[in-house]
Amino acid sequence: MGIETPGLRESKKQETRQLISDHATRLFIEQGFEQTTIAEIAAAARVAKKTVTNYFPRKEDLALDHHEEFTASLARAVTGRADGESALAALRREFGTALERRDPVAGFAGPEFARMIADSPTLTARLRDLHDQREEALAAALADAAPDASPAIAPRAAAALLAAAQRLLFQRIQELTLAGHPNDRIAATVAPEAAHVFGLLADCLGDFPAATA
Repeated sequence: MGIETPGLRESKKQETRQLISDHATRLFIEQGFEQTTIAEIAAAARVAKKTVTNYFPRKEDLALDHHEEFTASLARAVTGRADGESALAALRREFGTALERRDPVAGFAGPEFARMIADSPTLTARLRDLHDQREEALAAALADAAPDASPAIAPRAAAALLAAAQRLLFQRIQELTLAGHPNDRIAATVAPEAAHVFGLLADCLGDFPAATA
């Protein structure tokens, strides 16, 4: 009998997690999020209900399974910015890259997925929570980057403005997706709109905080 290595075990866990997520997404799109049960997802994935809840403690996480990446994305852009680069410049650059990649974290989830969220009060509320968590993480990153900021509320104020801009652009991409626009057309529409939104913030935020920690 072969010995299962830690790497193999982790690989199998990831495969199981992805299998459950894929079946859950399919059922949510076909039946609606509210109408689909954990038991149905477990049966489709051929696993026990407990296995589903072990991997996804909240039903919403089955649909929004990139939530950790989403909530950390803005803070990560700030902490990883180039030396001397402002938070605004870093987030503007990262958003441009996300547009080029048609990144789901920026809102490129496809019409079926976007409709699934729009039709579910539970998922709509959860997405609002995730936007709030993303803002909180960004505020913490900005506070770390500018520990002596004056007034003390400055990092939170900057985070509120930057996160609101990101939320608006995410919603815009979802709006255009639901209107039936293809991703390339969405990106072409949103790029100049994003430039306008970020431009509005330039006078407010300047180079805050320019220096890396």
